[in-house]
Amino acid sequence: MPSRRALCIAGTLVLAGCASRRDDRRAAAELGSTGKLRAAINFGNPILASRGAGGEPRGLSVDLAREAARRLGLDVELVTFESAGTVVDAVKAAGVDLAFVAIDPVRSADMDYTAPYVIIEGAYLVRNESPLRANDEVDRPGTRIAVGRGSAYDLYLTRALKSATLVHAPTSPAVTDLFLAQSLDVAAGVKQQLEADARRVGGVRLLPGRFMVIEQAMGVPKGRLAAQAWLSAFIEDLKASGFVADALRRHGVEGAVVAPARAAS
Repeated sequence: MPSRRALCIAGTLVLAGCASRRDDRRAAAELGSTGKLRAAINFGNPILASRGAGGEPRGLSVDLAREAARRLGLDVELVTFESAGTVVDAVKAAGVDLAFVAIDPVRSADMDYTAPYVIIEGAYLVRNESPLRANDEVDRPGTRIAVGRGSAYDLYLTRALKSATLVHAPTSPAVTDLFLAQSLDVAAGVKQQLEADARRVGGVRLLPGRFMVIEQAMGVPKGRLAAQAWLSAFIEDLKASGFVADALRRHGVEGAVVAPARAAS
């Protein structure tokens, strides 16, 4: 006969399993309210997504969306965007169920986040002949900075800058071209995007270091508490298991690191 202790342990495990399944069902109901999980994929951030040879979405955010849908037993619909700002608008309108966005206090009014899964850097780009040599020299009267409208960099610099002026490009990938076309002083954006732009256009350089650190997380429309809780546990599991690190390597992403595990509450 099993001991009383063994029976108690077995009972506890059964109850935990039942609770887990209930959590899965609640999360699936919120994330799949239309019958499928609609995941926002932002081509404006090359760390997260890009177009494959046939134009299909590929990248870390695509892998995460598909894995979340698989675990919840949902079909996934990849809804593509060209900028972070349009992704945030879609979340506000509940036009998507899941987004991959940088954590920012302004956005938290309309969405709930997981802990970050990767950390990336924001950098400045200038012309080779620019007198600017360091990040702390940028915020001066008369300096005009190109930035993607609604991006994490836009939100951060809007709060942080005291003297320089922001000039908005429609998307982050368009920042360098606007910077050149309008003879602006600085371009601000994802470090990897600006490095690629520097190779493409020539005659420009990145300022050393970074002006901000960006925590990239998963977000859901405000009030979807079961979805947010499930995704929070999901992303911690994928960080710990090596899934996120493997995806970064598989897609050839450099300059982004897996975020540390969230401290237990």
